[in-house]
Amino acid sequence: MKNILTLTLLLLCFFSTGVLAQNSTSTSKPGTKQGSKRGPIFRATKDQINQAQAILKERGFYSGEQIGKLDDATREALRKYQQAERLKVTGTLNRLTLEKMNIALTEKQKTM
Repeated sequence: MKNILTLTLLLLCFFSTGVLAQNSTSTSKPGTKQGSKRGPIFRATKDQINQAQAILKERGFYSGEQIGKLDDATREALRKYQQAERLKVTGTLNRLTLEKMNIALTEKQKTM
């Protein structure tokens, strides 16, 4: 009798733990990371990319065409520029890189 009572109690604890674990993970939205608090993503405009490509070309980091798109050649040129200017090397046109290049930010970018 004592064994049956112990077994019942263990099964009850096991199932209640499983239910609690399932409830704690199902509160987040599907496809999102729990606890993620990322803000809006900073994106350069086509005009800003064109200006950056011109500057990179002038400085000898970029030899491609000014197409206003962050292609692989532009990203590589940005990495070289960022390294030369002692910026964090990301290969993207982030706020600091745009400011270092003296490229004007949009009003939306200024608030980010």
